[in-house]
Amino acid sequence: MASTFSFDIVSDFDKAEMNNVLDQANREIDSRYDFKNTPAKLEWFSTDKNGFKITGNSDFQIDSIIEIIRKKLAARGISQKVLDESKQSATNNFQTSKEVPFKQGLDQEKAKKVTSLIRDNLPKVKTQIQGEEVRVTSAKKDELQSAMDVIRAADFDFPLNFTNFR
Repeated sequence: MASTFSFDIVSDFDKAEMNNVLDQANREIDSRYDFKNTPAKLEWFSTDKNGFKITGNSDFQIDSIIEIIRKKLAARGISQKVLDESKQSATNNFQTSKEVPFKQGLDQEKAKKVTSLIRDNLPKVKTQIQGEEVRVTSAKKDELQSAMDVIRAADFDFPLNFTNFR
């Protein structure tokens, strides 16, 4: 009886880690001299905790806060691709605010990109799209690790995580 090994590829983030990123970034904002006496703050833009609302007095200050967030994400080992910075900032009453939602979930198009990359590089590894995740199976663990290396080396515009190792 040949046993098979598998893992799942998902595009997700850990809400607890993002909460820590928010807390640490707010501490740095409070302690930095260039943010004193300004409306600079970082908060959740919804109760679902699926994005940040950044407030400052200019786009330059918003960009500075985003850089702080990037540093905190990197320190926690979270991909910076989770930030969706496509929305424009809004200015009113001498304050600028920007909503930065988090990218989450693999749609069919993204999942097809991932599966075709694995199929092209590792023909013995089997891939299967299951909703918002991709299941990767093989008879050898070494092939699965090679698949992980291929995915890590590829430069996708969305974050990918590996879960459910069997």
